[in-house]
Amino acid sequence: MKSLLVTGGAGFIGTNFVYYWLKNHPEDNIVVLDALTYAGNRANLIEAEKNPSFKFVHGNILDESLVKSLLLDHKINTIVHFAAESHVDRSIHGPDEFINTNIVGTHSLLKIAKKIWLDENPQSHRFHHISTDEVYGSLKPDDPPFTEDSPYAPNSPYAASKAASDHLVRAYNKTYGLQTTISNCSNNYGPYQFPEKLIPLIIINILHGKPLPVYGDGKQIRDWLYVDDHNLGVDLILQKGIPGKTYNIGGSNEWQNIDIVNLICDLLHETLLKNKDLQKKYTKSPSSKGEHPKTLITNVPDRLGHDRRYAIDPKLMLAELNYKPNELFSTGIEKNIEWIFSNNEWWESVLDESYLDWIDKNYHCSPK
Repeated sequence: MKSLLVTGGAGFIGTNFVYYWLKNHPEDNIVVLDALTYAGNRANLIEAEKNPSFKFVHGNILDESLVKSLLLDHKINTIVHFAAESHVDRSIHGPDEFINTNIVGTHSLLKIAKKIWLDENPQSHRFHHISTDEVYGSLKPDDPPFTEDSPYAPNSPYAASKAASDHLVRAYNKTYGLQTTISNCSNNYGPYQFPEKLIPLIIINILHGKPLPVYGDGKQIRDWLYVDDHNLGVDLILQKGIPGKTYNIGGSNEWQNIDIVNLICDLLHETLLKNKDLQKKYTKSPSSKGEHPKTLITNVPDRLGHDRRYAIDPKLMLAELNYKPNELFSTGIEKNIEWIFSNNEWWESVLDESYLDWIDKNYHCSPK
């Protein structure tokens, strides 16, 4: 039986991981540690808190005495480290938080894990670190996808902070023998994603009748992965992954940003045209007025240091762990849209005028 500490478990991927794990491994215990910064929301875990195998702790990964007590009191033998500042735009405008949380915070966790699991009471354990494809930099149009052997070449403060944390995790394995694994994943999407990210941002802005900001020509390419396919990959790594190794979890699903925006516009337009109740609810949406949401597409100046293309080669995951994503992008996007319609209280609770103003300011948009 595992006793897991999930850092950042009230964020987007962490929340989905908690529900995935409770469903697929009901015999295990989970403790979530989350500082509840802007993208962490304890309300995400309301259903999880009904489970006696689950406990939530409001705290920071930099609080070493708290982390130590959690590891000892709950007999933690597995850390799944999601906690991170993760939005590239925010890292450009304010990199200090990213350095502190992503680098110093990860090192703080590693120190305590080493102290408890190796120095004081040697025991079977695993420290799994969640990273990103952005540590590898950018691909040219004809380049093969990133593999686990691709050189690191981060291009944003966010990516650099994650690259540094990856190196620390690797070093603690090679130097001290801490049983670590790392996963670098492609772009996730799905339920509970904070509305500053591309897919929920486009959906919600269409419903509000606000501009759909598209950086530059919109032809930046990303490899997209449904969040529970990511969690499946992490599960397989925890079960069968070799300590000291890195695994790339990819969706083999490359899309240009502008094509995703157009797809969501088409799907939402079709949905709203068929549903008078939704039209009455979202009166500011172009579709509620018989207009196509594509009229909201607004090209904005490209992001500083914007990577042109990411793509992950998941062959190692397939060969060693028999990993294969389950969700098609078309069905995943439809699920995502349906979740947003069915959970409007959730995303409305995390949106306010100050946040919408932040979006307008930082994406250089003004409401039409």
